[in-house]
Amino acid sequence: MTSTRSRKAYGVKGAPYAFLLPATLLFALFLALPIGYAVWLSFRKAHVSGLGLGSGARSEVWAGFENYTEAFHDSELLHGALRVLGYGCVVVPVMLGLALLFALMLDSDKVRLAPFTRLAIFLPYAIPGVVAALMWGFLYLPDVSPFYFVLDRLGLPQPDLLDGGPLYLALSNIAVWGGTGFNMIVIYTSLRAIPAEVYEAARLDGATPLQTALRIKIPMVAPSLVLTFFFSIIATLQVFNEPTTLKPLTNSVNTSWSPLMKVYQDAFRRGDIYAAAAEATLIALATLVLSFGFLRAANRRDKQEAAG
Repeated sequence: MTSTRSRKAYGVKGAPYAFLLPATLLFALFLALPIGYAVWLSFRKAHVSGLGLGSGARSEVWAGFENYTEAFHDSELLHGALRVLGYGCVVVPVMLGLALLFALMLDSDKVRLAPFTRLAIFLPYAIPGVVAALMWGFLYLPDVSPFYFVLDRLGLPQPDLLDGGPLYLALSNIAVWGGTGFNMIVIYTSLRAIPAEVYEAARLDGATPLQTALRIKIPMVAPSLVLTFFFSIIATLQVFNEPTTLKPLTNSVNTSWSPLMKVYQDAFRRGDIYAAAAEATLIALATLVLSFGFLRAANRRDKQEAAG
């Protein structure tokens, strides 16, 4: 009898681990192992003997931090990081600002057709990034874009959005158009979770809708804003689809416009998977440091406000 009870108790205690096992295996096989293999490759390099001919002419040897040293001194990777920094300075504040504005507008009692409006704002996020970049890329081309046709008919100037400084705005527009809806849904969901008694108390105190939004709604959805900002930083550092898709349409986008494009170029065009692994590891570390630093600063601020 005691043995049966112990087996049942063991089965109950082991049930959570059994449920977690499939997810753990998938995480290990498709995330942890590839990351570990990439880090291992980053400390290796190809050694060529003689003319590089024959079965034993090329071998893989230990390189230490040589690949990382070369990556830190790679001007193309550095310039790509600076371009992504400028790109992020446009994308992140504009996208999150619009997402917050749309969420506040949809949370208003006076808005009409709220379900349709939510769907219309969210719909661009459901479109694959490559398809969205292709669509906007052709809209940026003067020869096929209806916008340039209208500007020409009106006698207005026709800016080249795929060259120079406007290129950052063109790329940012694609990201903002596609990502605002997702962030809006996250913020809007947090707004709907605020108890109605809070709004009723604000109305009794004479607060206007603008004061309610600034002093109640925005502070109470601050965790959602932190979350969306966190996701936006990661997406910005990993930008790849938009510049890669627009590259055939303009000479202003080179093969190393962003750090991830540089990784792709080194891995699949130059065939140097070891340098590409080191660069990818550095990008992952930069993402981790920036994300962790931001989350820590946000937590410190929340603790200070709670203490105050």
